[in-house]
Amino acid sequence: MSDFFEKVSSQVDPFKKLIGFIPGFSGYVERQNRRDADKLLRETVARRFEEHWSRASNLQTELVSSGMIQYVDDMEKAVIAMRTFIDKISTAARGYSGMFDAVKINEKELEAIYQFDAAFFDLADQVKSGLDNVEASLGDEAALPAAIRNLTTLARLAVETFERRSEVVTGSR
Repeated sequence: MSDFFEKVSSQVDPFKKLIGFIPGFSGYVERQNRRDADKLLRETVARRFEEHWSRASNLQTELVSSGMIQYVDDMEKAVIAMRTFIDKISTAARGYSGMFDAVKINEKELEAIYQFDAAFFDLADQVKSGLDNVEASLGDEAALPAAIRNLTTLARLAVETFERRSEVVTGSR
Protein backbone atom coordinates (compact mmCIF):
# COMPACT_ATOMS: atom_id res chain seq x y z
CA MET A 1 0.00 0.00 0.00
CA SER A 2 2.87 2.40 0.65
CA ASP A 3 3.70 2.43 -3.08
CA PHE A 4 0.18 3.59 -3.88
CA PHE A 5 0.26 6.20 -1.11
CA GLU A 6 3.65 7.49 -2.28
CA LYS A 7 2.43 7.67 -5.89
CA VAL A 8 -0.59 9.75 -4.91
CA SER A 9 1.43 11.89 -2.46
CA SER A 10 4.00 12.71 -5.11
CA GLN A 11 1.25 14.07 -7.35
CA VAL A 12 0.08 16.76 -4.92
CA ASP A 13 -0.38 20.03 -6.79
CA PRO A 14 1.38 23.22 -5.59
CA PHE A 15 -1.89 24.65 -4.22
CA LYS A 16 -2.35 21.66 -1.91
CA LYS A 17 1.28 21.97 -0.82
CA LEU A 18 0.73 25.63 0.01
CA ILE A 19 -2.52 24.92 1.84
CA GLY A 20 -0.66 22.15 3.69
CA PHE A 21 1.03 24.87 5.73
CA ILE A 22 -2.31 25.90 7.25
CA PRO A 23 -2.61 24.37 10.73
CA GLY A 24 -4.85 21.33 10.69
CA PHE A 25 -5.23 21.22 6.93
CA SER A 26 -2.13 19.12 6.25
CA GLY A 27 -3.74 16.20 8.10
CA TYR A 28 -6.76 16.56 5.86
CA VAL A 29 -4.57 16.54 2.72
CA GLU A 30 -2.76 13.42 3.96
CA ARG A 31 -6.10 11.73 4.66
CA GLN A 32 -7.31 12.69 1.17
CA ASN A 33 -4.13 11.22 -0.33
CA ARG A 34 -4.72 8.02 1.63
CA ARG A 35 -8.28 7.92 0.30
CA ASP A 36 -6.98 8.36 -3.26
CA ALA A 37 -4.36 5.67 -2.69
CA ASP A 38 -7.04 3.34 -1.30
CA LYS A 39 -9.20 3.92 -4.39
CA LEU A 40 -6.24 3.24 -6.69
CA LEU A 41 -5.41 0.04 -4.82
CA ARG A 42 -9.01 -1.22 -4.98
CA GLU A 43 -9.19 -0.45 -8.70
CA THR A 44 -6.02 -2.49 -9.23
CA VAL A 45 -7.40 -5.43 -7.26
CA ALA A 46 -10.68 -5.20 -9.18
CA ARG A 47 -8.82 -5.27 -12.52
CA ARG A 48 -6.91 -8.40 -11.49
CA PHE A 49 -10.09 -10.16 -10.44
CA GLU A 50 -11.81 -8.95 -13.61
CA GLU A 51 -9.13 -10.78 -15.62
CA HIS A 52 -9.71 -13.90 -13.51
CA TRP A 53 -13.47 -13.60 -13.91
CA SER A 54 -13.09 -13.38 -17.68
CA ARG A 55 -10.83 -16.42 -17.70
CA ALA A 56 -13.30 -18.36 -15.52
CA SER A 57 -16.12 -17.45 -17.89
CA ASN A 58 -14.05 -18.71 -20.81
CA LEU A 59 -13.42 -21.95 -18.93
CA GLN A 60 -17.19 -22.36 -18.57
CA THR A 61 -17.53 -22.07 -22.32
CA GLU A 62 -14.77 -24.63 -22.72
CA LEU A 63 -16.62 -26.98 -20.35
CA VAL A 64 -19.72 -26.73 -22.54
CA SER A 65 -17.70 -27.21 -25.73
CA SER A 66 -16.00 -30.27 -24.24
CA GLY A 67 -19.33 -31.84 -23.32
CA MET A 68 -18.73 -31.47 -19.57
CA ILE A 69 -22.01 -29.66 -19.00
CA GLN A 70 -22.46 -31.27 -15.59
CA TYR A 71 -19.65 -29.02 -14.22
CA VAL A 72 -20.94 -25.71 -15.61
CA ASP A 73 -23.23 -25.00 -12.64
CA ASP A 74 -20.41 -25.63 -10.18
CA MET A 75 -18.12 -23.35 -12.16
CA GLU A 76 -20.88 -20.74 -12.22
CA LYS A 77 -20.72 -20.56 -8.41
CA ALA A 78 -17.07 -19.48 -8.64
CA VAL A 79 -17.83 -17.02 -11.43
CA ILE A 80 -20.68 -15.44 -9.45
CA ALA A 81 -18.53 -15.14 -6.32
CA MET A 82 -15.78 -13.43 -8.33
CA ARG A 83 -18.27 -11.03 -9.90
CA THR A 84 -19.72 -10.27 -6.46
CA PHE A 85 -16.26 -9.49 -5.12
CA ILE A 86 -15.41 -7.28 -8.11
CA ASP A 87 -18.65 -5.34 -7.72
CA LYS A 88 -18.18 -4.89 -3.98
CA ILE A 89 -14.56 -3.78 -4.10
CA SER A 90 -15.16 -1.48 -7.05
CA THR A 91 -17.96 0.38 -5.31
CA ALA A 92 -16.62 0.33 -1.72
CA ALA A 93 -16.27 3.46 0.35
CA ARG A 94 -12.75 4.84 0.42
CA GLY A 95 -10.58 3.54 3.23
CA TYR A 96 -9.97 6.76 5.11
CA SER A 97 -12.49 9.26 6.43
CA GLY A 98 -12.50 12.88 5.43
CA MET A 99 -12.99 15.70 7.92
CA PHE A 100 -16.77 15.63 7.76
CA ASP A 101 -17.50 11.95 7.12
CA ALA A 102 -19.87 10.22 9.52
CA VAL A 103 -17.49 7.27 9.94
CA LYS A 104 -14.04 8.17 11.25
CA ILE A 105 -11.18 5.75 10.69
CA ASN A 106 -8.16 5.98 12.97
CA GLU A 107 -4.63 4.85 12.19
CA LYS A 108 -5.12 1.42 13.81
CA GLU A 109 -8.19 0.74 11.67
CA LEU A 110 -6.39 2.08 8.61
CA GLU A 111 -3.57 -0.40 9.22
CA ALA A 112 -6.15 -3.21 9.40
CA ILE A 113 -7.64 -2.02 6.11
CA TYR A 114 -4.19 -2.10 4.51
CA GLN A 115 -3.71 -5.67 5.75
CA PHE A 116 -7.02 -6.69 4.16
CA ASP A 117 -6.00 -4.96 0.94
CA ALA A 118 -2.68 -6.82 0.89
CA ALA A 119 -4.64 -10.04 1.41
CA PHE A 120 -6.63 -9.26 -1.75
CA PHE A 121 -3.45 -9.41 -3.82
CA ASP A 122 -2.57 -12.74 -2.23
CA LEU A 123 -6.08 -14.02 -2.95
CA ALA A 124 -5.76 -12.85 -6.56
CA ASP A 125 -2.64 -15.00 -6.91
CA GLN A 126 -4.41 -17.95 -5.31
CA VAL A 127 -7.41 -17.54 -7.63
CA LYS A 128 -5.03 -17.47 -10.61
CA SER A 129 -3.49 -20.73 -9.39
CA GLY A 130 -6.98 -22.14 -8.87
CA LEU A 131 -7.87 -21.26 -12.45
CA ASP A 132 -4.64 -22.88 -13.63
CA ASN A 133 -5.63 -26.01 -11.73
CA VAL A 134 -9.16 -26.05 -13.25
CA GLU A 135 -7.68 -25.60 -16.71
CA ALA A 136 -5.16 -28.40 -16.14
CA SER A 137 -7.96 -30.65 -14.86
CA LEU A 138 -10.24 -30.21 -17.88
CA GLY A 139 -9.25 -33.59 -19.27
CA ASP A 140 -9.39 -35.33 -15.90
CA GLU A 141 -12.96 -35.78 -14.70
CA ALA A 142 -11.71 -37.22 -11.42
CA ALA A 143 -9.72 -34.07 -10.52
CA LEU A 144 -12.00 -31.44 -12.09
CA PRO A 145 -14.71 -31.29 -9.38
CA ALA A 146 -12.12 -30.73 -6.63
CA ALA A 147 -10.38 -28.04 -8.69
CA ILE A 148 -13.67 -26.21 -9.24
CA ARG A 149 -14.59 -26.50 -5.53
CA ASN A 150 -11.20 -25.03 -4.61
CA LEU A 151 -11.71 -22.13 -7.01
CA THR A 152 -15.20 -21.50 -5.62
CA THR A 153 -13.84 -21.53 -2.06
CA LEU A 154 -11.16 -18.99 -2.97
CA ALA A 155 -13.66 -16.71 -4.71
CA ARG A 156 -15.99 -16.87 -1.70
CA LEU A 157 -13.04 -16.17 0.60
CA ALA A 158 -12.40 -12.96 -1.34
CA VAL A 159 -16.00 -11.87 -0.72
CA GLU A 160 -15.77 -12.79 2.99
CA THR A 161 -12.47 -10.93 3.33
CA PHE A 162 -14.05 -7.88 1.75
CA GLU A 163 -16.96 -8.10 4.19
CA ARG A 164 -14.53 -8.14 7.13
CA ARG A 165 -12.76 -5.12 5.61
CA SER A 166 -16.11 -3.35 5.38
CA GLU A 167 -16.72 -4.03 9.07
CA VAL A 168 -13.47 -2.19 9.86
CA VAL A 169 -14.43 0.74 7.60
CA THR A 170 -17.90 1.08 9.15
CA GLY A 171 -16.76 0.25 12.67
CA SER A 172 -19.37 -2.50 12.98
CA ARG A 173 -17.06 -5.30 14.10
